[in-house]
Amino acid sequence: MTTKTFALNTELRPLLEAIAAQKGAPLWVELIPAGEEVVGRDGRNWVNSNPQGVIDAFIANNADLPIDIEHSTELKAPEGEEAPAMGWIKKLEIREGGAIWGLVDWTDRGGWIVEGKEYRYLSPVFTYDTQTKQILQLYSAGLTNQPNLHLTALNQRNQPTGENTMSLLAICTALGLPAETPEAQIVTAINQLKDDKTKALNSANNPSLDKFVPRADHDAALNRVQQSEDKLKKIESTALNQQIEDELEKAQKAGAITPATVEYHRACCKQDGGLKRFQDFVQSAPKVGEDSDLDNKGLNNQNKGLNEEDKAACHLLGLDEEDFTKAKEAA
Repeated sequence: MTTKTFALNTELRPLLEAIAAQKGAPLWVELIPAGEEVVGRDGRNWVNSNPQGVIDAFIANNADLPIDIEHSTELKAPEGEEAPAMGWIKKLEIREGGAIWGLVDWTDRGGWIVEGKEYRYLSPVFTYDTQTKQILQLYSAGLTNQPNLHLTALNQRNQPTGENTMSLLAICTALGLPAETPEAQIVTAINQLKDDKTKALNSANNPSLDKFVPRADHDAALNRVQQSEDKLKKIESTALNQQIEDELEKAQKAGAITPATVEYHRACCKQDGGLKRFQDFVQSAPKVGEDSDLDNKGLNNQNKGLNEEDKAACHLLGLDEEDFTKAKEAA
């Protein structure tokens, strides 16, 4: 692999070299080992096939990365506890095999600790893609005596209790489980979700024929229903019209209506409930040709009163006889 090195500021390098030489602490430290596959002491592995991407992320962040003790930046600082830096990573560079090294400006305390060999190793904190396990970005590094270099957050051989608790708490929250849920039950809940997802996908891809039918069959059934409804309406309409005609003919023969009013009564019968009202009218209507008793009425009454057919019309139409009389006189 071609080595890509980012040049240091010419004024910064002599200063840092002088500080490192004075304290006996290394100027450059290895943060990610060489090789595309990075394997930790605990057996977990990650991918470092794009070290340039890690350096690009460092440059884009535009901030020095802290070196602390046992990852206090990640564990203690969020709890409001002190997490002093022992040094600051100023630059990153790629070396042979894709290894990533960092240029460190040690603090006084950090330099003494390293020089006195109180801590001998570094453990970097980095993020990675959960699907590909590709290492994406460095966040810090911790002085430790149990290095691993291959964990998602705190690269120590054994995860600190604080980190494990935080991770399990986040998982429990996402699953809707109590915070004190044992790890075995958490795994069971996750497996249940996976099984439920598999069943849901199978149901979606293979729907039950008892509950679903092909769209073509569905449309054909709807078309048959519509045709049946249309035929039924036609039959009912034909039957109603025939019944109306029969009732009109019977009414004329009985003398209840005259031929001149047949069209009027036919239109009324076709309205909603009209046939029933017509039948009631025929039952109570006087017969045409019956004694009108005109001999016993005065001339004024003959001109102004309502004959039986007028009264029947008022009853059928729901008109007030007095209003009808006034309208008739005005005409």
